Amino acid sequence: MTAKGEQLFALALVVVCFLVGVVCFAAFAPEQPEEPVRLMLKSTAGKILFDHKTHASEEGYGVACDECHHETQDETMSCNGEDCHGPDSDPTRSDALHTRCRGCHEDGGVGPVECTACHVMS
Repeated sequence: MTAKGEQLFALALVVVCFLVGVVCFAAFAPEQPEEPVRLMLKSTAGKILFDHKTHASEEGYGVACDECHHETQDETMSCNGEDCHGPDSDPTRSDALHTRCRGCHEDGGVGPVECTACHVMS
């Protein structure tokens, strides 16, 4: 085999290996975590990136689920429904989050308590 032939063979081998790698990577999608890692909370004061994993995991702060969430009649733990902390409920979702999050940060002496510390993303 000539030097030119060897170079073409090597190039073809590299291209085939690259394509096999891409196909294998695409075929095996990473598993979705059971709990969300980070949440983006939308707000008129600016979006808030909340690191759920850090707050809820044992390696992080170890906050129990029921310290922030409560179960509704359909056994979900989210406060997006109108009957829970909707725009017309008392307290609203933002009131509940401000009370719970800011209160925990103030009580524990950790985490942000100023508006601009959380509402930083537009």
